[in-house]
Amino acid sequence: MVQGKNNKRNQISRRSFLTNSATAAAGFMIVPRHVLGGPGYTAPSDRLRVAGIGVGGKGESDLSEISKGPADVTVLCDVHDSRAAGSVKRFPKAKYYRDYREMLDKEHKNIDAVTVSSPDHNHAVQAMAAMQLGKHVYVQKPLTHDIYEARMLTQAAKKYKVVTQMGNQGASGDGVRQLMEWYQAGLIGDVHTVYCWTNRPVWPQGIPWPAQPGTKPADLDWNLWLGTAPQKDFVDKLVPFNWRGWWDYGTGALGDMGCHIVEPPFRVLDLGYPVSAEASVGSVYVDEFKQGYFPESCPPSSHVIMTFDTKRGPLKLHWMDGGIQPARPEELGPNERMGDGGNGAIFVGSKGKMMCGTYGMYPSLLPSSRNKEVDVKQTIARVPEGHYVQWVNACIAGYGKKELSAPFEIAGPLTETILMGNLAIRSYDVRKPKADGKGFDYPGRYIKLLWDGPNMKITNFDDANQFVKRTYRNGWSLGK
Repeated sequence: MVQGKNNKRNQISRRSFLTNSATAAAGFMIVPRHVLGGPGYTAPSDRLRVAGIGVGGKGESDLSEISKGPADVTVLCDVHDSRAAGSVKRFPKAKYYRDYREMLDKEHKNIDAVTVSSPDHNHAVQAMAAMQLGKHVYVQKPLTHDIYEARMLTQAAKKYKVVTQMGNQGASGDGVRQLMEWYQAGLIGDVHTVYCWTNRPVWPQGIPWPAQPGTKPADLDWNLWLGTAPQKDFVDKLVPFNWRGWWDYGTGALGDMGCHIVEPPFRVLDLGYPVSAEASVGSVYVDEFKQGYFPESCPPSSHVIMTFDTKRGPLKLHWMDGGIQPARPEELGPNERMGDGGNGAIFVGSKGKMMCGTYGMYPSLLPSSRNKEVDVKQTIARVPEGHYVQWVNACIAGYGKKELSAPFEIAGPLTETILMGNLAIRSYDVRKPKADGKGFDYPGRYIKLLWDGPNMKITNFDDANQFVKRTYRNGWSLGK
């Protein structure tokens, strides 16, 4: 059983947690293996007992990576049996459940930690239920569907003293640390503008909800899949992937890729909550001069500009999706790849620029010739064990004993920032009947939303605040 959950967590900032390479000793004694059972014997306290919620697709790969560390996958939970088949085969000794609530009720004494790799709309309730039982949690990105949920999970991690990690693997990569070292060395001066972009969505968006119910797979529990979302009939081409393009379940291209692409500037520049956001979105026309209105679906493309107040002055972060990209930097050669092609981030500073791809990979100073000329000493510890095993080791050590790359104290504010951009995107579709009854007004368009981050509130357009916190379907809640 994992020990040390009541140890007080060191108070560390986003900046210091990476730069401080020292780690505290574990808060419990492990009896030597040879005393317990001879060579090769593994003491129970050496191993993390993990339960997985949502174990198909990404969930299967999450558990596979976690099992490379000192961890045993002992329980599996999924609402879709055929999607879970790969994990069931990979971990034949693990017990299997459909309802995570039943699983936690019956197995909580037999597990130490839980992974959550379900669709976005159920992340928060599943993670919170595990945390309230004192279980460490690894939650796929984005951490939550709503800003309110992200704030609640961040607070819960501290309240319940559990080890947490979000599934943005690039946070443990060398790339973001290289970018930090360059920036801290002053190579590009003070950054005032950041451009982030992705070629996603790679699923349908900007479309109407299907008019006809679909044929539900016999091995799918649709009620459990819906979870917190409104009651609706099953429709085809929603599961297992295209739910990402519907606001009831997913968070669009920004929610999907923002935690990978915005994470490097968020960390490198030590950003907090944005103070404002404005958005424009791609339009879909269904006939001549007739624009479609599909508020249930995320738009086919968007451009969001978020403004931050930083210690080095105001900073604007541009997010572009749907294949929209920023102008190529003049310092980038005509045949040089921008970012990693379909995705990337560019930092524009007072003395220069730097660039990276998804996960902070392929970090580069611009022009690229500078990379051969500059030699900056490594000051930030790397994570050779990787994102998953880092979390496993931290869980075994106990709360507050080891540093992590994406604990909720960092992942929570990052997720809130990402979802703040979605507030601006969703506000674009807010409409109200005109006074004369002829058509509609769209008061959320062509304005800048002012954001009070600490209080989670838009201060100049109240209709946007409906997207801060959802109303769950009856029977679902974040608990006490």
